[in-house]
Amino acid sequence: MTNDNAAGFATRAIHAGQEFDPTTGAVVPPIYQSSTFVQDGIGGLRGGYEYGRSGNPTRTSLETVLAALEGGDRAFAFASGLAAEDALLRSALRPGDHVVLGNDVYGGTHRLINRIHGEWGIRHTAVDLTDLDAVREALGTPDTKLLWIETPSNPLMKISDIAALAELGHAAGALVLVDNTFASPALQQPLSLGADIVVYSTTKYLGGHSDVIGGAVVLQNGELAKKVGFQQFAAGAIAAPMEAWLTVRGIKTLDVRLQRHSENAQAIAEYLDGHAAVERVYYPGLPSHPGHELAARQMSRFGGMLSIALSGGTDAARHLAESTHVFQLAESLGGVESLIGYPSEMTHASVRGTELEVPGNIVRLSVGLEDVRDLLADLEQALAPAH
Repeated sequence: MTNDNAAGFATRAIHAGQEFDPTTGAVVPPIYQSSTFVQDGIGGLRGGYEYGRSGNPTRTSLETVLAALEGGDRAFAFASGLAAEDALLRSALRPGDHVVLGNDVYGGTHRLINRIHGEWGIRHTAVDLTDLDAVREALGTPDTKLLWIETPSNPLMKISDIAALAELGHAAGALVLVDNTFASPALQQPLSLGADIVVYSTTKYLGGHSDVIGGAVVLQNGELAKKVGFQQFAAGAIAAPMEAWLTVRGIKTLDVRLQRHSENAQAIAEYLDGHAAVERVYYPGLPSHPGHELAARQMSRFGGMLSIALSGGTDAARHLAESTHVFQLAESLGGVESLIGYPSEMTHASVRGTELEVPGNIVRLSVGLEDVRDLLADLEQALAPAH
């Protein structure tokens, strides 16, 4: 059954690209920690493998399961999420082209488009993707080739209508991309909603254990897939065998992990909503969230990420970020352990002074798999007024 896309999500996550080792019968395929492969005569490649940059069986297994989970034809695994985004941008765009992206997109993505590709002639416009009229106007800019969607967004958890935005993007002749890192394919499949491309930091929920850095591009067969594959080979920012194997290991439990992440985050969001120290909770699972109904249609669950605005401003936010014990102060997200971050000086420091600047009273929580009672008690003590 291994690569049958008609199988259930959890079955595909465990079996796609994971055939047992034919030599020994090992249930878990080995790590092919090899830089090169012996040829049966010149050009006689075994399984198509020649050199580790062009292909590796362990990387193939990761790319196979990623495509199966997204309902795509092709997936390409990279050394980081930004390496994946960079390869996609260089495949899809040329100097003079224009990109429309959300006005609270991940800071690293904005830095890549603005400071790296901007110097090579790529222009961009940042808009509120929940305002379809504003998106339509931005897409009217000459030479718009790409609409970049991130939903839920980082860190303000905005929910964008993928299907509606895909329709607008395609009407303008643009490719439509979704950064699905916060949701993962366990909660949302953008290709089925009309997107052309999905990108990931596989470091996050896909790997799931805070022990691997990686990224991926998933899309359908066609010219763009050929170009992404060429960038992967020619520029060489590939996922190494050990990182690919660790990510596949994480994907096997993705479905059950996202269930627990979502349950814990929902309980924490409900606890914080209305708390005296909290001005606002950004979590799509709350009925008060402006994107709640859309998220309920577009996602199977609401995920493990939430942000809060502290009533006491910047000082209160910094105090909270430095006062938890179970929530550990660290960048990144999506691991089994709970993390807390201060976006304006951590994940989004690069966009200070731009339209993407994150307010100083915002704290971001990556809710892990610990006992929810311990997580709630940790936040309660950290939010308690000083005596």
